[in-house]
Amino acid sequence: MSKKILITGGTGLLGSQLTRKLIEKGHHVSHLSRNPNQGNIPGFKWDPENKSLEEGACDKVDSLIHLAGAGVADKRWSVKRKAEVFNSRVEGSKLLFEHLTSIDHQVGTFISASAIGYYGIDTGDTWMGEEDGPGSGFLADLCVHWERAADQFGGRGIRTVKFRIGVILSPVGGALKKLVVPIKLGVGALLGSGDQYMSWIHLEDLCELFIRAIEDPKIAGTYNAVAPQPLTNREFTRLLAKATNRPLLLPPVPSFVLKLMLGEMASIVLGGNRVSSKKIETTGFDFQFANGGVALKDLLKS
Repeated sequence: MSKKILITGGTGLLGSQLTRKLIEKGHHVSHLSRNPNQGNIPGFKWDPENKSLEEGACDKVDSLIHLAGAGVADKRWSVKRKAEVFNSRVEGSKLLFEHLTSIDHQVGTFISASAIGYYGIDTGDTWMGEEDGPGSGFLADLCVHWERAADQFGGRGIRTVKFRIGVILSPVGGALKKLVVPIKLGVGALLGSGDQYMSWIHLEDLCELFIRAIEDPKIAGTYNAVAPQPLTNREFTRLLAKATNRPLLLPPVPSFVLKLMLGEMASIVLGGNRVSSKKIETTGFDFQFANGGVALKDLLKS
């Protein structure tokens, strides 16, 4: 059955691919954006910082998907940047909620992105599930407030789904684009000890998760959006080298070098989480790309 879907962050890495796949399935998609109507997708203007949202944006909308947010790893974590990352997610959710409470609407589903940073910077080799509590630090605090803002929708009888997303692997951008460059240049190396886990997900599987959440009314609550087989940095780097037919010749990049280069943000690559996908799998969801080697081969085939 065709649905009308409104997406924030619809032009981003996930949003653009999700938009395309939803339209292919016959759904009607529009975007909330600071600069609407830049492409072929109908758009409405919003400005979370100034608490403004164009009238009519939510008319006849069945599902609202909130993906918008300043990139966590795009810039060094200054006090100002942390505030931008925090407010772009939390204040955006609050604006959407306040808007819906002020109008008549038919939104029945609210789907919010979150992140596995909820569990903290580094949980070692312990499997983390949705029932585990939050960790400490900036990312964990961000995710707690991000999810709390999403929970408001559930309190108003709207089916709410929160996906704690791992590292998104895509052929067109994101983490993989940055990680593959040094490998292809022959200067790839392990980061730090190489033992830290990376819980990843292929972009195609992530899109299918969101589509499943839209179409299946039984999907509700919090789910880890990660592939079933997390990889250590050592495993991932070696698979990446194999997929690109490049050798790994250099020694690991020491932790102190990464800290000098990235500051506090180095914790993203030096720490890691081994996150479980069992909860979403129990709903019957079947990952197309569960294996890291298969995923990288697909992503780098061009």
